[in-house]
Amino acid sequence: MRRGKYDRLRYQLGGALLLAAVIPFLLRVLAIDSAAQMVPVTQAFYGTVLAIVIGYALFHNVSAYPGVEKAAYVLPAFSLSFATLMLIFFMTRLEYNRIMIFSGYTLSVIWFLVMHSRRQRQNVLRVGILPFGMRLEADHIPGVEWVLLSDPTTPVAGLDAVAADLRTDLPSEWDRRLADFALAGLPVYHTKHLVESLSGRVELEHLSENSFGSLAPISAWMSVKNVLDWIAAALAAILLAPFLLIIGIAIRMTSPGPALFRQQRIGYKGEPFTVYKFRTMVAVRDVTCERNEAMTRPDDVRIAPLGRFLRRSRIDELPQIINILRGEISWIGPRPEAQILSRWYEEELPFYRYRHIVKPGITGWAQVCQGHVTDLDDVRSKLHYDFYYIKHYSPWIDMLIVVRTVRTMLTGFGSR
Repeated sequence: MRRGKYDRLRYQLGGALLLAAVIPFLLRVLAIDSAAQMVPVTQAFYGTVLAIVIGYALFHNVSAYPGVEKAAYVLPAFSLSFATLMLIFFMTRLEYNRIMIFSGYTLSVIWFLVMHSRRQRQNVLRVGILPFGMRLEADHIPGVEWVLLSDPTTPVAGLDAVAADLRTDLPSEWDRRLADFALAGLPVYHTKHLVESLSGRVELEHLSENSFGSLAPISAWMSVKNVLDWIAAALAAILLAPFLLIIGIAIRMTSPGPALFRQQRIGYKGEPFTVYKFRTMVAVRDVTCERNEAMTRPDDVRIAPLGRFLRRSRIDELPQIINILRGEISWIGPRPEAQILSRWYEEELPFYRYRHIVKPGITGWAQVCQGHVTDLDDVRSKLHYDFYYIKHYSPWIDMLIVVRTVRTMLTGFGSR
């Protein structure tokens, strides 16, 4: 076990140092024209190495829970270490190369997010669970093996953690045993919180009044995010305008109908708005059922050939930049549903309207974890992801969604 941790440390930290420090340093050295330019480059290199090591140590010491929540600590850990490095350079007035520091920070964050995501898919956690309170089936969460601890004397060798429903009054012998686990360095987690962290979902069926209230998002981050959304959308509109124009012309030339698709959807605070997307379907109406017309089925025959590519790559979502500039949606948030579907879901699913407490987004936690769904059972599952996002509403989970969105665009995951 200890050998495996050492190998993982060497691989993760060594890869980060190579990708984010050594390679940028060598590339910069090759571009140097004079010896005087070597000093700031060298000092930036040593500073980057130090910041990566400190960031790695912070990441593995402050992340209390495994799974999704652990990945959310990557950005704050490395932001703090590189911010400290910049403060040292400022206070000591040492010369440094800004490009190397910025590339080191960016590549470190990307590296550890990718490594964590890969490790999470490959590794199997062995978690012991107490026979009290909230119980789980062994196949409830992929990549987790649940081991029932039937009594306090059950061996725990080989376990990565122990889960207990801490809301339950446990027998005194179990209270002492859990304390022994913690003192021995075996993590002890509250079952509900551990399940949320591993699955990236908040199960609505188990929301008490207090835990429901805890889902209120952080308003300070919401205000900052609105400003950043608008700035990013304005820049994207300017830079992508020629590309968007070409896509619009291609749509008009390959299938009859307008280039843009407009639809009434439900947004922030339950207010309706008109969403703009590139049209990906042929203009055929389902006069028998308006709800069916709003749904996109697997291998939907209405999707045009070009439209299938636009959906798979998510390029069809780009005209929603207009909605961001108008303050109706965000880059990241729960997917806004068609008005006819949203009203249906509100009638059938408890707490569905609560997802409107934050702005909807072009991409979101449910989209990168589950993909596009319309059936009622799948939407109920999707709502668990939306509630997880709202509960952990922060810049850290937004950064994790950005990284996963890039993967989604490259693989076409969840598209219809």
